[in-house]
Amino acid sequence: MRLSTKGRYAVTAMMDLALREGDGPVTLAEISRCQGISLSYLEQLFARLRRQGLVVGTRGPGGGYRLSRPAGEITVAEIIDAVDEQVDATLCGGRENCHDGDPCLTHELWMELSRQIHGYLSSINLADFLARPAVRATIERQQGMMRERRVERH
Repeated sequence: MRLSTKGRYAVTAMMDLALREGDGPVTLAEISRCQGISLSYLEQLFARLRRQGLVVGTRGPGGGYRLSRPAGEITVAEIIDAVDEQVDATLCGGRENCHDGDPCLTHELWMELSRQIHGYLSSINLADFLARPAVRATIERQQGMMRERRVERH
């Protein structure tokens, strides 16, 4: 079972927005630069995130995106669901046709695992995740790298 880059990048981009929650709109170019995600890919993801009501866009100078509600109210599962990503451990995609049109012997095991993973991701909101010590260390490292790049350019 794997979560595709679509789900991973959507969560990463939303974490970036949550990190800058009080700074006003954030451009996709800024997220692209900070997180190493292609701008065109972010545009596709944010179209879906906007349709699902997780982000709000502002046009024009000073525009960009911001979270549609506080980071503590947005779960990782919501983000993954918004970009049509499936966290599914079954071979059949939950269609129960994995063994000649019927469920396989272990179908229920993999369905339960999928439910457990989705439940776990539903229990994690962006604000709580940002507060984790390992995540804070990553944020500090990324911010240091961004400061170094700015100094090099000037």
